[in-house]
Amino acid sequence: MRTLKKYIDDNNRWIAMFGNPAMTFPLSQADCDSLARTLDSALSPENLHCDGEISAAEAQRKYRFLATVCSELEAYCNSNNLNAPTVYEL
Repeated sequence: MRTLKKYIDDNNRWIAMFGNPAMTFPLSQADCDSLARTLDSALSPENLHCDGEISAAEAQRKYRFLATVCSELEAYCNSNNLNAPTVYEL
């Protein structure tokens, strides 16, 4: 769960700039669905590769991190009786 928590903390810092409330544990179904949409966006080829501005190795590192977040999100949902949302770009 460490990677999922780091991802949520990073997102909370980002959304705080827009005045949106922070996501906290325990996660709701809506939180999990929102995370899945955010992960789908982050995993899209143009975002994953920063429009070609990063190396293939850096894009692979980023992919592994996001894939771990997806895996931990699914495990969290399964252990908390939530529906695990589908991340289509994975």
